[in-house]
Amino acid sequence: MNNQQQNYYDRLGVHASASPIEIRRAYRELSKKYHPDTTKLSTATAIVKFQALNEAYATISHPERRSAYDLEIGYSRVFVIQSTPRFTTLQPRPDRYRSSAYLDPTDRPLSGGEIFALFMLIVTFLGCLILAISIGIARGEI
Repeated sequence: MNNQQQNYYDRLGVHASASPIEIRRAYRELSKKYHPDTTKLSTATAIVKFQALNEAYATISHPERRSAYDLEIGYSRVFVIQSTPRFTTLQPRPDRYRSSAYLDPTDRPLSGGEIFALFMLIVTFLGCLILAISIGIARGEI
């Protein structure tokens, strides 16, 4: 099965009902395997496989894009009675995320280190503010 016939779930090696954690784990394992800097495959082959992997993960890891993709491939997380195809004609819409195989940096949650850095920035700002106010009070300027 080539990449054109293979769906995004197959590229990541997960079932369509996989959780976001399972999808992330599968992506990390495969990205280590196919990254052009770490694989034994030829560079051209590695780049093609890695881009296909990134495209799949960019779509499947984002909840809205995943729902749209699931509709596109006919997968439903809810058991419903589907109407005949003539009633379910979907209008093709341009998807701005399909043109790039790289992830959108705004689509990920903050890591523990980033949250800690933000906390430290806030504490530092508040400490400076309190210090400035206390120096002003001590000098009698406030």
